[in-house]
Amino acid sequence: MSGERERRARVALSLLANPGDPVLGAALRTMSASDVLGATVGSDAEGQALLAGQPPDPALAKAIGRWRALIPDLPGAGTLAAWQESGLRLIHPGDPEWPTQLDDLGDTRPLVLWARGGADLRLSCVNSVSIVGARASTGYGNHVAIEMAAHLAERGVTIVSGGAYGIDASAHRGALAAQGVTVAVLAGGLEFGYPRGHSAMFVTIAANGVLASECRPDRGPTRPGFLIRNRIIAALTRGTVVVEAALRSGALNTARHARDLCRPVMAVPGPVTSEQSAGCHELIRDYGAMCVTCGSDVAEHIALPGSGLSASPRRGPATARDMLDPAAAAVLEEVPARGGRGPASIAARAGVDLDTALRSLGLLAADGFVERGEQGWRAVKLN
Repeated sequence: MSGERERRARVALSLLANPGDPVLGAALRTMSASDVLGATVGSDAEGQALLAGQPPDPALAKAIGRWRALIPDLPGAGTLAAWQESGLRLIHPGDPEWPTQLDDLGDTRPLVLWARGGADLRLSCVNSVSIVGARASTGYGNHVAIEMAAHLAERGVTIVSGGAYGIDASAHRGALAAQGVTVAVLAGGLEFGYPRGHSAMFVTIAANGVLASECRPDRGPTRPGFLIRNRIIAALTRGTVVVEAALRSGALNTARHARDLCRPVMAVPGPVTSEQSAGCHELIRDYGAMCVTCGSDVAEHIALPGSGLSASPRRGPATARDMLDPAAAAVLEEVPARGGRGPASIAARAGVDLDTALRSLGLLAADGFVERGEQGWRAVKLN
């Protein structure tokens, strides 16, 4: 059986079955896509013949009936060609661009993915994190998502989210602002482009990252489709961060998928008075999510060996200040952050002689801790 025939059968089945259909996924463990498609498009007798060697499966027989009813709606070869000519590409399991971590989804693994963009989906997601949250986000949540995404993107981490309003959009924009790579996994088709208000952002994402969907390109999103899509966001990445989420937020669904896949789940704490942080607090309190407050926290939990992102617990910033000798440390404590102070005054306050103070100030200036101004020595603000 030719590989091309099998690929065409997978595409056809992806257009007939609902995304993530576990009945179809289970059937493909023992049957080829061509046989499943043949049982669907053929007559009842032909279908029974193709299924003759399989154990009786009432669920599959019922599903074939549903798929058969949709055959008249299948797009023609011309439509498929037009989609691909518009810049869309199909990614099949086993292709070089297929992210193999999606195989962890088992029977709910996507049959194929439609993609648009200049980046390679598999390579982009090798070191990636999903940042998700409420559509009705607050200014606090948007700020955290932008800063966190930008910090991670600057360090080579790909930001994956769902392209929706609120936290999703802030995460994508933070990555783009840092000139990093971001992946948007849409709940509808890529030609449909929901939400329409993000069309300009989607163009920007495609220029440097990837737009992806398992839905036929012209299909609009459905309410269940958003939740089904979330399993892909969780599976693509090394961990999931929920920035803001109400108790019934779809972002919690993404976190549960990540937990089921044994991926790190992280949540950002918020005001205890905010309904949009109640879901995050529940994840931390009841589901063992790791509390994160910045990009550095996230990087530690998703670090790859040799990536340069420390996976060890942080104990505060390790700066050269920790290495100062007692005299220099005492001198630095007496250097004001504003205005200035003379060396004699600093020496007296620090309890050292003038020569020691002058020597320490020189060393501190060389290390970037202090500088000399018109009013004397002052401390330099460290980032």
